[in-house]
Amino acid sequence: MPSGRTHDRITLWIFPWIVVATYLVTRNGEVTLLTGGGFFFSGLMFGPDLDIYSAQYKRWGALRWIWLPYRKLFSHRSLFSHGFIIGTVIRVIYLLLIVFAIAIFLVAIAQLLFGFPWNWQRFILQGIELMTNKYAAETVALWLGLESGAMSHSLSDWINSALKKQRKIGKKKKVKGKR
Repeated sequence: MPSGRTHDRITLWIFPWIVVATYLVTRNGEVTLLTGGGFFFSGLMFGPDLDIYSAQYKRWGALRWIWLPYRKLFSHRSLFSHGFIIGTVIRVIYLLLIVFAIAIFLVAIAQLLFGFPWNWQRFILQGIELMTNKYAAETVALWLGLESGAMSHSLSDWINSALKKQRKIGKKKKVKGKR
């Protein structure tokens, strides 16, 4: 597997290409910013290696505790952490569930203390409606950025593993040929 530093270098080298390609395709600065920002965030902090004690995990600093259940749930390099589309879907859903749980807890405490009304189900439904209707292009752009950042990581892992396997096969053939 490539080191955390190698994954970071890959992210930093690919980032300008993602930004330029997105802008050339969309000619839209907002979409480019969301795609590039999603790629950068995913490559450095939100990628597949949140399932181990990694550079990505450590970058969450005081908030890294939120990833402990995720680390327990998924084994390293499984389909659910490193898989195409599904890995990012699971991380996004996981993070949203954590954020919503914390927000609901804090709002519930505030409601008890200050007695104001708040319907959290309606709030979530309105958020989903905004993401799917009014901000659909922006949601897709962010999603593509997050997924491409994760895939740059997973692809480098897969390529590295395949090369190591080829080297092992090559060494075995050399050893057999010398006999």
